[in-house]
Amino acid sequence: MLRFISTSTALALAVSVFAQTKSIVTTEQTWLGYFNQTRLTNKSGLWLDVHARLTDDFAERMSQDIARLGYVYYLHDNVRLTAGYAYITNFSGDGNVPNLHEHRPWQQVQWYDKKKYFNMMQYLRLEQRYKEYLVSGEVADNYQFNYRVRYNMALTIPLKSGGVQPKTPFVFVNDELMINFGKEIINNYYDQNRFFIGFGYQFTKGLNAQLGYLNVFLERPSGTDFINTHAIRLFVFHNLDLRKEK
Repeated sequence: MLRFISTSTALALAVSVFAQTKSIVTTEQTWLGYFNQTRLTNKSGLWLDVHARLTDDFAERMSQDIARLGYVYYLHDNVRLTAGYAYITNFSGDGNVPNLHEHRPWQQVQWYDKKKYFNMMQYLRLEQRYKEYLVSGEVADNYQFNYRVRYNMALTIPLKSGGVQPKTPFVFVNDELMINFGKEIINNYYDQNRFFIGFGYQFTKGLNAQLGYLNVFLERPSGTDFINTHAIRLFVFHNLDLRKEK
């Protein structure tokens, strides 16, 4: 928990410093997401997550949608390797400006640690981003390309004894840092930081929902322009186990 507090404090200080010398635009959004991991065998499974993100006073128009698929390999129950593909649409919000799409292969290692008073999840993800862009108002024939590394740490803190189990409310805190690299990255090696805090409810062993506040602090490619997003985030996590019982 101290690490999360330190991260959020450092982020707040960074925003304060940047505000004196940089251009910062503030937005309000709503993020909706569904995550599924389905275990097929002792070693293999599938990953699916889909997202809808609304913007302008939280929900005036569509900002982005994402569909992400992956194959999961279980080193053991608490350590998983995943590789997959994501398709993203960024909506312009202007009928005269084309929407832009992104193709994003990705690879990830994810691990879990269960403690007496909380559960911890972490992942390290590598993405290859092929992004459409505009030339004279039209979508270019080729793509902008860069790599991005993402590190995510999340804590689930149950609000009653017995750990995280069915019919348990909990506090959920997570922070994710994203770093760009590649020959096309000149000014914005730092991409963004996402900090979330909210409440959740564990409905069954494999189903929970979380609702709370998300802050996204993003650096634009110029290196001098930033977007500070305040968002309402509602995510549903659904895990299935299709293995036959022995």
